Amino acid sequence: MARFDTAFDATGIEPTTGYDVLPAGKYRAQIVESEMRVTRNGMGQFLWLMLDIIEGQYQGRKLFDQLNLVNSNPQTVEIAQRTLSAICHATGKLQVNDSVDLHLVPMTIQVGVKPPKDGYSEKNTIRYLVPEKAPVAPAYQAAPVASQPPAAPAAAPWNRNG
Repeated sequence: MARFDTAFDATGIEPTTGYDVLPAGKYRAQIVESEMRVTRNGMGQFLWLMLDIIEGQYQGRKLFDQLNLVNSNPQTVEIAQRTLSAICHATGKLQVNDSVDLHLVPMTIQVGVKPPKDGYSEKNTIRYLVPEKAPVAPAYQAAPVASQPPAAPAAAPWNRNG
């Protein structure tokens, strides 16, 4: 029980509601909170992430993700590790000791929409996009070739005066 110092009057305050699903597309975002949490069955752990959209029409909206880094299923762990690697590449932080190292680093994400299933409503999915590498210029460049006027076409034998 928590007793308030003064009575709380909710009549003048708009209540929070659940977030609507974001439309599929690319967004600029950053991780703003993270923590390791225990799975429902108590047998594993996941990295819980809260992301903020930082640009555009949906700026300020929140998205959530979780990476099952400790799980009895090795495929589940591999998927989580690959996703964490994608986050590291997307943020440019390739070696991290703490999830806080990934906070407040802008990155591009691909948001998808997963349809309703098993009594759950539709929800967003997140893919972390690795920035494309700039093309590498060759180490050397060939010397420019002197420009010469094109050679005159040879006259056909039947057109020769002779």
